[in-house]
Amino acid sequence: MPINLTPNLPDEELLKRENVFTMSIERALHQAIRPLEIAILNIMPLKEQTELQILRMLGNSPLQTHVTFVSLETHESTHVSKEHMDKHYVPFSEIKSHKFDGMIITGAPVEMMEFEEVDYWQELCEIMEWTKTHVTSTYHICWGAQAALYYHYGIPKKVLPRKMFGVFKHNRTEEKIDLLRGFDDEFLAPHSRHTYTPIEEVRKIPILKILCTSDMAGVYLVVSRDKKQVFVMGTANMMPPRCGMNMNGILAKGWTSRCHIITSPAMILLAHRRRPGAAMPIFCTQIG
Repeated sequence: MPINLTPNLPDEELLKRENVFTMSIERALHQAIRPLEIAILNIMPLKEQTELQILRMLGNSPLQTHVTFVSLETHESTHVSKEHMDKHYVPFSEIKSHKFDGMIITGAPVEMMEFEEVDYWQELCEIMEWTKTHVTSTYHICWGAQAALYYHYGIPKKVLPRKMFGVFKHNRTEEKIDLLRGFDDEFLAPHSRHTYTPIEEVRKIPILKILCTSDMAGVYLVVSRDKKQVFVMGTANMMPPRCGMNMNGILAKGWTSRCHIITSPAMILLAHRRRPGAAMPIFCTQIG
């Protein structure tokens, strides 16, 4: 189903070439369908590449999706033009009175800093608090997941002896849960990080449920029992700009998987609204 995009978003032509169904806002307004309203707080430095990765995944949703990219007001992005930000992003203060079906909070390359040392930490806390009352379900990725677990539940992150990077085997720890419908018992997913969230700390919080773990990479997917908060410790993608090397470099280090599979954010965000027996689309990216 289509993703409703702001006019002239640079990713639009590439998405069309990849056969991802996009639709202009003007055309969407003429359809008698209320789109799924998704806010995306993209705090990655390479904005346009992250936009493209997320929009590809949202294109797997069976619902018409209207995306609002949200910007921080206490932090100035330096790896993207001001024109791009002004044209395609909305400051958080302008959407505070709105309500959304879902929100995606990305990671950021600040994991070696203490949370409180990040220059936009207070604004991020305000946004995470705001999601409790204005968002049906929030999907946190990588450092965004660590930040949310720390803010909401006081769970710290720990520094790894060396960077974790690669595609790792993961196992489901829950059998009967709709968020994982369509998943194999064992699946592959990517990680690229210097820190980790201790699984024993997550287990101390009764409201949290661990859905997937890896013997090598640790906890991967956590959800609150009301499904309003989802935390994914892996990365959204491992394309060359994200990992800093080409695909041959990945394979040379021993990660020989042909693809990695992660849940589509749109399906997790509204999984608890789907009818019983509905199919769970997955997102698969060739890496070898």
